[in-house]
Amino acid sequence: MDWAKQLNESINYIEENLAGEISYETISKIAGCSVYNFQRMFSYIADKPLSEYIRSRRLTMAAFDLLNSTERIIDIAVKYGYESQDAFTRAFKSFHGVLPSSVRKGTVQLKSCPKLSFQITINLY
Repeated sequence: MDWAKQLNESINYIEENLAGEISYETISKIAGCSVYNFQRMFSYIADKPLSEYIRSRRLTMAAFDLLNSTERIIDIAVKYGYESQDAFTRAFKSFHGVLPSSVRKGTVQLKSCPKLSFQITINLY
């Protein structure tokens, strides 16, 4: 059952590096398998590709930053790996359905992608 612990450690690595560079090689090393196998296993278990999970987590955290800080939108965009405010705005609108600027102007409904956690349950019949 070490593999569940390793999967959770790989998720912790992702969480700790959402505002920086995330190395797929490091993730797979933590999980104890190749990058290819980790991506396949993650997609199967989480029902979404690893890249999509990371993007969703970053956009969730960016929304949190927009709601709870006075940082400029471009600074938040760069913090979460976007090279321009336009690219960030497109990704944010695609994920949340609203523009980043509208988050600070009033009450809007935002999507959230919670942190994953893996656990094993064994049922004996």
